[in-house]
Amino acid sequence: MITDNALVIYKGKPAVVKDRADGKFTISLNDGDQVKVRDKDIELIHPGPVKNFSDINNSNISQAKVREAWELLADEGADQSLKNFCEFVFNEYTPSSAYAAFCLLRDGLYFYGDINAIKPRSKEDVILEETKRDEKQRETGERSQFIERLKACIKKPDENKMLSDDIRFMQDVEALSFGKSAKSRTLKDVGLSETPEDAHSLLLKTGFWTETVNPYPSRYGLTLNSAKYSDILDVSADALPAILTAQDSSDERRDLCHLTAFAIDSPWSTDPDDAVSIEAADAGQSILYVHVADPAAFIAFESVIEKEARDRGVTLYLPEGAVRMLAEEYIDLLALGLSEKSYVLTFKLTVDEGGAVVDTEIFPSVVKVRRMTYEQADNEMDSACDDAAALKALYNLSQKIYSRRTAHGAVNIELPDIHIAVKDGDVTIEPINEYKSSFLIKECMIATGEGAGTWAASRGLAFPYISQEVELQPDHSTMTKRGYAGSLQLRKCMRPRVLSTKPGRHQGLGLDTYTQVTSPLRRYTDLLAHIQIRAFLRDQKVLNADEISSRLGFSEAGAAAAVHAERASQNHWKMVYLQRSFQYLSDKKKSVWDAVAAENKGSRWVVIIPALALETQVALQKDTAPNDEVKLILKSVNIAKGEAVFSVN
Repeated sequence: MITDNALVIYKGKPAVVKDRADGKFTISLNDGDQVKVRDKDIELIHPGPVKNFSDINNSNISQAKVREAWELLADEGADQSLKNFCEFVFNEYTPSSAYAAFCLLRDGLYFYGDINAIKPRSKEDVILEETKRDEKQRETGERSQFIERLKACIKKPDENKMLSDDIRFMQDVEALSFGKSAKSRTLKDVGLSETPEDAHSLLLKTGFWTETVNPYPSRYGLTLNSAKYSDILDVSADALPAILTAQDSSDERRDLCHLTAFAIDSPWSTDPDDAVSIEAADAGQSILYVHVADPAAFIAFESVIEKEARDRGVTLYLPEGAVRMLAEEYIDLLALGLSEKSYVLTFKLTVDEGGAVVDTEIFPSVVKVRRMTYEQADNEMDSACDDAAALKALYNLSQKIYSRRTAHGAVNIELPDIHIAVKDGDVTIEPINEYKSSFLIKECMIATGEGAGTWAASRGLAFPYISQEVELQPDHSTMTKRGYAGSLQLRKCMRPRVLSTKPGRHQGLGLDTYTQVTSPLRRYTDLLAHIQIRAFLRDQKVLNADEISSRLGFSEAGAAAAVHAERASQNHWKMVYLQRSFQYLSDKKKSVWDAVAAENKGSRWVVIIPALALETQVALQKDTAPNDEVKLILKSVNIAKGEAVFSVN
């Protein structure tokens, strides 16, 4: 029974009972506060009387005496009540000894249980716990020394260096920078904000990271490992050639090896997945063949491969290399022009004199593909070689397709583009030049998207259609400025694309129906379209609108993360490139960059640096006009924040 002036435990701390009324106890705490509690909220450890808290003291506990008592009790192995325990260890049962016993029980080194049955720990458990506590104490001392070194390094990094072993204390900082944690004890201890940017900055300043560490894919939750055969059990590498070359009543491949098929791409492309051919037709019409890699020959709905591609959404293209949506071994077998013959899904488009796709036929085929770069294709187009006539015919056809789209309101944005590559930590940046053949390929792929979309819609197929709205005011042909300024203005009018199972107008391309089917090795939505087409051609079950929509929802999350990671990664390597070009100059004023004024923002201008495809803001002269050329001096670079500061030369 709990009486007045008894010693109790409330929320792990000592308290003295003052009185009881209405079924509740009034207790006094060590800080002088009084609270009312229920019987179940407190635990009696001594009946008292306790006059004040000076009667309660556990600071004079003899550790040697406690250890001696534990050894004796451990040998006996018997449980002890709190009263018996006090009398055995302290030779008395008083408020002070009762609280001391409670503290020993709570500490848990020698004893465990509760006040009704205090049990001695085994000798093995005590030795293990003592070892852990000694290690923790040592670690605490080492961490204190680490924090002091870290603060000194932050204050004067050139004069104070970290120890290589300090990296073990920086794991929480790395986790935050990689986006794997939202907190960092270390950043908090040194007074920095717990943000990925501050974590990245600290890792660079202390030298634990170099500028070559790119944290952005991880921040967006992406893996840096391509899909692998060992993880995908649907089809073995050895079985693929037989599947691709199979001919049967439902899936017979047409032999189109008599056509010249061109796979034209950038010199750094390693996964060509489309090629084009052309034939003349009646009444001024042209037959455009677009041959596309055929992974749907063996990838089915709900297969492990399809699910893996769905989760990834796209192949992730980083300056450091590609992270494949499909296994690398699949790319080697399916990419066009890597073998003597390529097994493809062909889109046969009939295009009229005005550049309109008037008929589309889709079928599996086998072709002989010639790979070439844009530069090679342009050179041959202007030469007298055997393939020049076909390339010229393709180019002329692409001009007709483009003219028709433009007449139907297509929005054409021309901003600088670059290719960034990183190898062994070295960064190279080169401009992506405009070629007649790159224009040719772009228009042929757009025409294929229109033809495939119309083909699917006419058959009532649920399909990953793409639409887009453009908010132009009111006639963009007169509204826009020329050059980069005009393109930047037009870009602001573009609304995000919409994926839907029903066709809709793509205002940006000037088309009433559009989809994408020419990159099934790189984009899941293209692969999904191919699987749906293949199922229809084989007279198999196709997916309904809800099933297509569900898959699009999953894939778009991965694809969006990849887009963000690619942009952030490219910007990261631009900053690395700028920093390196800046730090090696003896005269910092020589880091001069050609730029173009694009948009006025009050006291500042958005400018574009074409050599870097970089947009930034600077203060320019009041008489500056859109598209004026200016020269900028690089002032500073902050890799962790992804920012570079320029001023007018």
